[in-house]
Amino acid sequence: MGARGTAFKVRVVVLTMALVLVVLYAVGDVRRREGRTRWDRTLDVAVIVVSKTPVDPALFTGLRARIPALEARLTEEGRTYRKGMGAPFAFHLYGPIVTATLPPKATGDGLADLAKQTLAMRAYTREIDAAAAIDADTYDSRIYLTVTPRAAKERAWVEGESEQGGKLGQVTVELDDTMLDVAWMVVTHEAFHTLGATDKIDASGRTLVPQGLADPAQIPLYPQRRADVMARGRLVAPGHEELVDSLAELGVGPDTAREIRWVE
Repeated sequence: MGARGTAFKVRVVVLTMALVLVVLYAVGDVRRREGRTRWDRTLDVAVIVVSKTPVDPALFTGLRARIPALEARLTEEGRTYRKGMGAPFAFHLYGPIVTATLPPKATGDGLADLAKQTLAMRAYTREIDAAAAIDADTYDSRIYLTVTPRAAKERAWVEGESEQGGKLGQVTVELDDTMLDVAWMVVTHEAFHTLGATDKIDASGRTLVPQGLADPAQIPLYPQRRADVMARGRLVAPGHEELVDSLAELGVGPDTAREIRWVE
């Protein structure tokens, strides 16, 4: 009995220590996530390009070439809210990783569906991170950019989703040389979600006014010079908006700035 009792106590101690370590890690992870929006340093965002088929090297080079313009645009926006702010983001491009495995999709809106997708996404990202030889813990957010060939239609297709306030996001885009800036704008949209920003669109997909305006104080109000990163497009007149395809048109409105704590 004494030996059994000792073994039981040892198991309890081990399990308790394991639970404490898990809790400490979880608390530390939450604090690290919250610390991202103190903006006392540049946030590092990994963008991993994934495809079922080999990616045209010129397109990958084109994506990389647009990083300085994106970082400069976001720095300029950040400084409208925080004078003298350093570069808020540094984007690091990896890949392309050719794999038959594509990001998992939620099969429904229920909690069980979302939990299943979360677990599947974790497994997927571990596989891709290993293939890309990146250390996930060194990045504040990671966005997985799945590229497919452009289909023969008027406008290419792009979509994304991410963890609200988390660290992971994914974007799928039909990529050609006309979609490079669009791909980066959607990547940025998902990165902002991981920092707590919310969509600025209504149930029909239209940009909310004034929440979704990049500059609600602009006079005259229309046409807006830029589109808020969390909105759908650039408002050119009441009830009328245009989809943007240039990083020069990317903005961060005051509502979005408050959500990511550029404005206290």
